[in-house]
Amino acid sequence: MNNTNNVRNKVNNPSVKATNNRANSNTADKSQHKRTAKRVVKPVQEPSVIRIKGSFDRPMLIIIILLLCFGSIMVFSSSFASALTLKDDSYYYIKRQLIFLIAGFVIMIAVSRIDYRIFRRITVVGFIILLFLLALVPIFGLSEGQAVRWIKLGPIRFQPSEPMKTFLILMLAHYCATYQNKIVDHRDFKTSSLYGNLYPYIIVGTVCFLVALEKHFSGVIIIFLIGTIVIFASGARKFWMIAAGGVGGTVVLIAILFTGYAKSRIDTWLHPEKFDQTGEIWQTLQGLNAVGSGGFLGVGLGNSYQKYNYVAAPQNDFIFSILCEELGFVGAMAVIALFVAFVWRGFIIAMKAPDTFSSLVVIGIIGKVGIQAILNICVVTALIPNTGITLPFFSYGGSAMLLLLVEMGIVLSVSRYSYQDKQ
Repeated sequence: MNNTNNVRNKVNNPSVKATNNRANSNTADKSQHKRTAKRVVKPVQEPSVIRIKGSFDRPMLIIIILLLCFGSIMVFSSSFASALTLKDDSYYYIKRQLIFLIAGFVIMIAVSRIDYRIFRRITVVGFIILLFLLALVPIFGLSEGQAVRWIKLGPIRFQPSEPMKTFLILMLAHYCATYQNKIVDHRDFKTSSLYGNLYPYIIVGTVCFLVALEKHFSGVIIIFLIGTIVIFASGARKFWMIAAGGVGGTVVLIAILFTGYAKSRIDTWLHPEKFDQTGEIWQTLQGLNAVGSGGFLGVGLGNSYQKYNYVAAPQNDFIFSILCEELGFVGAMAVIALFVAFVWRGFIIAMKAPDTFSSLVVIGIIGKVGIQAILNICVVTALIPNTGITLPFFSYGGSAMLLLLVEMGIVLSVSRYSYQDKQ
């Protein structure tokens, strides 16, 4: 990787080109001048790396399968009591989850066999369509509590903000790959700041604004963090990223303070003693009870007490609390270790990726999964306010599972290619 970067830097470094040009202009002998020019031009015209196609990354595939299996077991274990009560069928949730999982796994394998460069061709069109759908949500969307996040297209009901996370990653990767030379040329302060920070954050800010209109502030935070990860990995100036983080955090805080339901969640988190324990903070308290009662080894798989109508919808956002109760500290650490291994292997794939676009796409997808896992665990353990963030691979949800496995297919598609130095 270092050798490849050195070749790229030598080819793209303006100072090297300038030095070569001065040397050529000072050469008296015309034939010698032509030979020198050929030696200078040749590495610019030819790529410094070549793509190698092979099999997809097996360690990553194994980690994905382990997460899916672990998650499916926990969906059944956490849901059979509420499924029997609400649906009169203990297997209701797990049957639906397995249908989407199997379909998603087939789609993942199919996507992994597609050349990743095809996704770049549909990025701009898909991004614009999702922007349009996001703009329609506040007008024609379906409400869920005080938030309006869903839109219905015929028989399909979905949240445009979810696929937008994926297409934002693709869009930023496409943009950064297109203007890579201007982004990383930090000697030109104005150009690198505009192309590396301002323009990509305009893309991120536009998406965040439309999602904020849905009163979906957890989605705004996740989208901003995903965008920042991709921009950081592109080599943009870090100072402006810190400034953007400060501005973005301030805007979100102000929006929360002037939004009733969001402010109430902050208040219940900071001052739980002021609220009815059978009302606003019931879910948080029951989740903590589940986590605390698990101890070191847990009460045993399937033996949770809190899933019996104490933790509401235990197969969704708070599935990690049931996992902690049944499998204890050991089980919780096993899940965290799997996510750490997932992120680690993802970055290895990104480092071996053959170009900037594919590398940034993998980093963005891996970062998205990692961010959601961290935030979900923090919510369950009351480290942050309850935000309704799901745990990837574990929380029940058909469309979310399908989208996640499509993303995994893209990662595996990129992993089928690597690079080597041009000899």
